[in-house]
Amino acid sequence: MRNLVIGNKNYSSWSLRPWLLMKVKDVSFNEIKIPLYIEGSKRELLKYSPSGKVPALEFEGTSIWDSLAICEYIADVYPEKGCWPASINDRALARSISNEMHSGFFAIRNTLHMNCRKAITFKSITDELNSDIARICEIWRFCRQQYSHNGKFLFGEFTIADAMYAPIVLRFTSYGIEVGEIEREYMNNIFSITSLQEWILEGIQEKEHIAASEVEA
Repeated sequence: MRNLVIGNKNYSSWSLRPWLLMKVKDVSFNEIKIPLYIEGSKRELLKYSPSGKVPALEFEGTSIWDSLAICEYIADVYPEKGCWPASINDRALARSISNEMHSGFFAIRNTLHMNCRKAITFKSITDELNSDIARICEIWRFCRQQYSHNGKFLFGEFTIADAMYAPIVLRFTSYGIEVGEIEREYMNNIFSITSLQEWILEGIQEKEHIAASEVEA
């Protein structure tokens, strides 16, 4: 049985990514949730991940950590699931925007912390934050304009790229970030995923409170 180790659903954007991919692609797993930033959490995480961070996947004696590495592993193990687009050029684009998400957008990461319980209009938009928001909207518009004939996600069918950007959809919603019509439609499509709705509900119901992620307007 596969064990996917995740953090708090209310806060852990990195945990959401492989969790959502595996849910959408119908890859069964046992969920192990370890609340973050409390006494003993690091020690418990080190049992599953040498980095001491979430997420981590245990599968057939192999340990994989880092959200994108886990997603790539699932794509390798289940090539029939379509975790990446079928065309080599489309896969290259999907990997490019996924890695851009994985390694960038620090203004969003450091300012608009994922918080499923949050519902405010964030007003302190710096130039750096505005630049990150604009770039993400540009990516979403381009992909939807190119691939909308194939389905309702970035490359038509749901791929790793959508899993990587799903937490941004939650962030933009939590903080009332204004986006264009195409981007809003894409966000609605992501929200239509039943398993994502389950994640949000469970995150809202969690009792843990991480002060550093409780951003005010």
